[in-house]
Amino acid sequence: MPESRIEEIGKIKLDLTHYPGEDRYCDGDVEDELLEIARDYSTVEYQRIIEERRSWPILYHLSPLRGNIVEWLPITKEMKVLEVGSGCGAITGTLAGKAAEVTCIDLSGKRSRINAYRHMDAANVTIHVGNFQDIEPTLPCDYDYICLIGVFEYAQAYIQSEQPYENFLNIVRRHVKPDGHIAIAIENKFGLKYWAGCREDHLGAYFAGLENYPEGGVVRTFTRDGLLKIAGNCGFTQAQMYYPYPDYKFMTSLYSDERLPQVGELSSNLRNFDRDRLQLFDEKKVFDTIIKEKQFPLFSNSYMLLLGPALEEQYVKYSNDRREEFCIKTVQRKCARGKIIEKHPLSKTAWKHLEETAGMAGKLSARFAGSGLSVNRCNLERRADGLPCLQMEYIEGNRLEELLDTCLEKNDIEGFQSLFDEYLRRISHGEEQQTADYDLIFANIIIPGDVEGEWHVIDYEWSFAKRIETKEIAFRAIYCYLLENEKRNRLNLDLVMEKLDITQSDAEQYRRQEMAFQQYVTGKRMSMPQIREAIGYPVYTVEEFCRGQKQTDTRDRIQIYEDTGGGFQEEQSFFIEDTAEEQIRVTPEGMTELEVIIGRGRSALRIDPCSDFCLIYLQEIRWNGREVPLKGKQVQNNGMKVGENTYVFRTQDPNITLSLMEMPGEERNLLQVKMTVTRLPEETAKHMQKRGFFGV
Repeated sequence: MPESRIEEIGKIKLDLTHYPGEDRYCDGDVEDELLEIARDYSTVEYQRIIEERRSWPILYHLSPLRGNIVEWLPITKEMKVLEVGSGCGAITGTLAGKAAEVTCIDLSGKRSRINAYRHMDAANVTIHVGNFQDIEPTLPCDYDYICLIGVFEYAQAYIQSEQPYENFLNIVRRHVKPDGHIAIAIENKFGLKYWAGCREDHLGAYFAGLENYPEGGVVRTFTRDGLLKIAGNCGFTQAQMYYPYPDYKFMTSLYSDERLPQVGELSSNLRNFDRDRLQLFDEKKVFDTIIKEKQFPLFSNSYMLLLGPALEEQYVKYSNDRREEFCIKTVQRKCARGKIIEKHPLSKTAWKHLEETAGMAGKLSARFAGSGLSVNRCNLERRADGLPCLQMEYIEGNRLEELLDTCLEKNDIEGFQSLFDEYLRRISHGEEQQTADYDLIFANIIIPGDVEGEWHVIDYEWSFAKRIETKEIAFRAIYCYLLENEKRNRLNLDLVMEKLDITQSDAEQYRRQEMAFQQYVTGKRMSMPQIREAIGYPVYTVEEFCRGQKQTDTRDRIQIYEDTGGGFQEEQSFFIEDTAEEQIRVTPEGMTELEVIIGRGRSALRIDPCSDFCLIYLQEIRWNGREVPLKGKQVQNNGMKVGENTYVFRTQDPNITLSLMEMPGEERNLLQVKMTVTRLPEETAKHMQKRGFFGV
């Protein structure tokens, strides 16, 4: 037996007994950067650091969303957990906050130190550094949970046998209690994102998993049946398959075979944080088709395979990309009395938000009494494990959103109008009262049977003790409905506005109120789509390739994105030469002068000056003739400042974002931009950014 070597970092025990003295793998300078962050900054500063540094490794290792993949597991303060492949501690902190004892294993000494520094107040964590096969014989055999998060796919790298995955699983199972669980999170080799044009996560090659890894290598991912076959070969008779969405790395929703996604739910699909990608088709539309054809388990981007007794949890939705006081999770569970819905606080301050939601339930029920609109009952409870939650009734039925979609698909405009009229009649009941549900969108209304019967409001999280006009709530419902699916654009919004007696000026005011509401919910946090844009890896559509836009001589094209409330999307963008209402000229001095007409209802614009590494001097931006201050929050970019109004971009997707929230808008608005754009070799751009070329 080697001599025991224990190092303490804060309250963490770092066991170096089996550490060979040097790391066999390393991600380079970024690990030094992560170590500096873990050592010198508190976890509450991580979000700011992620937003400022705009780096995929920083996001990947430090994002609080990483912990979602294990947070939902019913781990209690009496349980022991083993985490194999703990790395820089992306999920260690989540486990430490739930369990009595957490044992980590990782091959890298530097990564283990990063883990220790970021969780140095966790006295219940021990980190073993070294090869799993050397450490494994020393482990006890009484763990309640063993977590293999992003680890199982590497089994053949350190298990030398003809069946490395089965052997690895059999070795691991020695250390779990008879009624314990093994949790395996892994990418699906048939994940829809790979068919759509994302590179394979581990190898960075297009279609590598779909083609069964023709170039070889040690990494292997599996389909659903492939994973279950491995588990079956090892003799496991109890297995539950869960489906993390968009993937297990930054999971926001978790589905199961008992609660699969519904049409329209899967809309966050551009996840190329680490490299550029193709977009061969609209994944949301294809997911909708897959769901209708009942094939989602085959094409889910990731899996969570849980080996052991079945759990009650059937569905989990995380809302922890908000302000801290609004961070909650929603859980669908199956218990002795049937299915129930629970809402749990994810921060110390979020419990008050749930208490206020519960308090509004009675007030809303009183307001809508006699309207045919029933508000879902709820109770503030403490579960058997002591966790506080808001329990709500589970309602079976069709969402109003689905019924409206069916009308549009059949071109039944009369049926759509009839449903919308009935919606208006019911939600207007008691309009004069100082009680309102601002979030009475179509997706939050369930109709169990005939449309003439009772309608149920299933979620009223954003209710307020004030009067809100029915037409404002209805306009928001229509606005959100149209944004979520472009197929719904066949609906004539002008007719809806006429029915609601809403002018263009009213609509503009309501849009601004919606943007303000979203900022109220999220605070100053950047959304994941915004972080993806800031990191700067581009998305190339089929049409772009057909037009040869990725060729060197076409990289100078300027692209404009328009945000109408749903973020920046390829579908809501145009190239300068694609429209007739813009002018662009280049002065003899090399200054690009751009004039573009922008319609009403945009909350932000994004200008992509080219599609290459570059240096940009931004002279001025004007909106309807008024100069926009270049310093402040109205104008942002994904480059690094190297001089006065001068930025270097070490990405082939440079962009400048202009917020229109505080700027008066007309039916037609004139955007004017003056800038110089100088394309650079990649190494030059990186050198200038890293060294601070102009001494700034």
